[in-house]
Amino acid sequence: MAEPAAERRPAGELEADMLAALWAVDGPQTAGQVQRSLTVEPARTTVTTILSRLFEKGTVERQRSGRGFAHFPVRDTHGFTARRMYHELDKDSDRATVLARFVCEHPPGASFDRPAPQPRAF
Repeated sequence: MAEPAAERRPAGELEADMLAALWAVDGPQTAGQVQRSLTVEPARTTVTTILSRLFEKGTVERQRSGRGFAHFPVRDTHGFTARRMYHELDKDSDRATVLARFVCEHPPGASFDRPAPQPRAF
């Protein structure tokens, strides 16, 4: 009888884990170094593929290291979050309104790890 299929990771989780591994060290890391730093070790080819995709997206840069590459993040964690926010803002024609609502719905001191308050109906 066949073994049950292993559960798949949520979309983007492996990319996020690899970025976290790159942010956690000073200097470029090879695919092997990134692989060893992950809590679950995917195949080296998987790590190489994900790092290549991150490079194509402009999230990481790379430099030659032996026959392969060593990768490093282009932005820190806050810069990466800001880039994602800009991407979302580009989807709306009125950035100012979107940003104003974002700020108004999260007053100073509000926790961003909880859902934003629901807007009131007028």
